[in-house]
Amino acid sequence: MRKLKALAFLGLVAVAQPAPLIAQAWQCQPPKFLPRPALEIPQPSQVRRSAVNGYVLILSWTPEHCRGRERDPTMRFQCSGEIGDFGFVLHGLWPEAKGKNHPQYCRTVGVLPRRVVADNMCLSPSPQLLQHQWAKHGSCMARTPETYFGAARLLFNAIEFPDMARLSREPERGTPLTARVLAERIADLNEGLPSDAIIVTTTGKGWLNDVRICLGGNFKPRRCPQSNQLPANKAHIKIWRGR
Repeated sequence: MRKLKALAFLGLVAVAQPAPLIAQAWQCQPPKFLPRPALEIPQPSQVRRSAVNGYVLILSWTPEHCRGRERDPTMRFQCSGEIGDFGFVLHGLWPEAKGKNHPQYCRTVGVLPRRVVADNMCLSPSPQLLQHQWAKHGSCMARTPETYFGAARLLFNAIEFPDMARLSREPERGTPLTARVLAERIADLNEGLPSDAIIVTTTGKGWLNDVRICLGGNFKPRRCPQSNQLPANKAHIKIWRGR
C-alpha cells in the first residue's frame, strides 16, 4: 500500500516531472499535434482572492462521464479511445476557504504552453479542461502551471483504487453498494487516508460521478465538512463500466 503523501507546497517538488504512466490511463499516448486551448478570461465578479484553508482533489469516473459522448468531438480525447482508455482522471485540484467563497481566478494567466498540455493529457484528457483548471484554481495556488499540475499529479498517483469492474458487479450479485462502502474500499487501500476524507458523488440517477479527497492546508487528508458529503453515506450507488 502507498501512503497519500503530504506535500510541502512550493517548494513543492521543484517542478515535478510528468509520470510516464498513470494507473488509470491505459495505453495513453498523447497525439503529436494537440489543439491549443482557448484563453479563459473571467468576469470581474468571478474573481475571489480568499485565504486558502485546504484543498480538494476531484477524480472523475470516465465511463460515466463518457456515456453517450463517445462520438462527441469536444470529448474525443477522453471518450473516443483515440489516445487510450481511462478510468478515474483528474478533474481538478481546488483550493478551499473556511467559508463558501473559495478562491478562484486569483490572477490573469495565459494560454497553456503545448508542452504542458501534452505532459498532462493522460492525467486530464482535455486541453480545455486543463486550461480551465489552471485559470480558475491553479492561479490561486502556484506561480507556474508546471508546479500546479505537478502537485496534482503527485497526489493523484499516490492513490490506489479498488477493482471498479468487480465493484460494479456486486449489486448484480445481491450485495448493495453504497457511497460509504466505496469510500471505505478506497480508504482500505490507502494508508493514512480515512474514509471520512472521501466524498462520493453521483448523477441524479445514482450512477458514480466522481470521488473527492479532502485535504488540509498541508495536503494531508482531513475529514470532509459534513455539509459536503453528498449523497448520504447510505445511498445506494451504481458504477457504469462503459461500452
